[in-house]
Amino acid sequence: MTMVMYGQKLGQPLHLKDAPSLIARSLRSAELAVTETRDDNPVPGLSGSFPSEDAYLISVKIRDYPDCECWERGRCVNKSDIRAGATYLYDLKRDPRYVINKPFHSVFFYLPRFALDDIAKQTGASRIGELAYEPGVGHDDAVVRHLGASLLEALHRSDETNQLFIDHMMLALTAHVAQTYGSLRRITEPSRGGLAPWQTKRACERLESDLGGRLPLEQIAAEFDLSVSHFSRAFRASTGLPPHQWLLQQRIRVAKQLMTVRDLPLVEIAISAGFANQSHFTRVFSGLVGVSPGVWRREALGASERETQSKTAPDAAPDQRSSPVR
Repeated sequence: MTMVMYGQKLGQPLHLKDAPSLIARSLRSAELAVTETRDDNPVPGLSGSFPSEDAYLISVKIRDYPDCECWERGRCVNKSDIRAGATYLYDLKRDPRYVINKPFHSVFFYLPRFALDDIAKQTGASRIGELAYEPGVGHDDAVVRHLGASLLEALHRSDETNQLFIDHMMLALTAHVAQTYGSLRRITEPSRGGLAPWQTKRACERLESDLGGRLPLEQIAAEFDLSVSHFSRAFRASTGLPPHQWLLQQRIRVAKQLMTVRDLPLVEIAISAGFANQSHFTRVFSGLVGVSPGVWRREALGASERETQSKTAPDAAPDQRSSPVR
């Protein structure tokens, strides 16, 4: 399912023309998605029905929504004030709906049952039953709140967001929901440490071959016959960084190498190093390095010139006191 189709699937019941979405492909049997829903001037009325399926919506609210009337299976089940930052769960088998009569703004995570089953299988746990929640009752969930804020920024800059980051964040969300609301117990696994040296080398080569980060984690993990969660843990143990952050460091390294070429424009460097555009490059580089690309380049080229001048400078004149008397 494309991002546009998923946005329409979630947006239509809320009477939205546009609901930007991002899709994760980090699990072998399911696609996960995150969608922003916002309407500052909605048409009053009961929301439409979402397609009935064995899946959940996990929602973190961006703004307050006082006196919210929540419906399930055709009747009102709760009426309460929604506060910004709260997390709510909705079971799509129960036909969740609510009365729309004031501006709203939320981030929704689409989480199919297959994703929860995959997490349980990867950890050796039994299949997760129904998630524990009360209709219309919010949770103070700092993890979901943080993931929602991070992915909201990604939704606003979708052209600058790499697939590895989306996969990583949605995998983290699935594991958290399974443990917090699905009673998934952590299974103690034998310590398998990091990847073998040849695996680390191969994984780094695969990541580096696509600096734009379009390769899904599932595809890379499958090359080593590993689950996504095991591969991510092992890669971090071997390199010290999760895959998407390691790739970001490689982008910066490549950009620095290219910036030593005096006449190469920054916009070309940005694209060559895997960034979406020059502003994306500048923002990420400045955040990680501490100075803008332009400042770093001037300092690097200045240091290079001084080093060259030092090496090519003529030897000092001989001491006159040692010269023969004329």
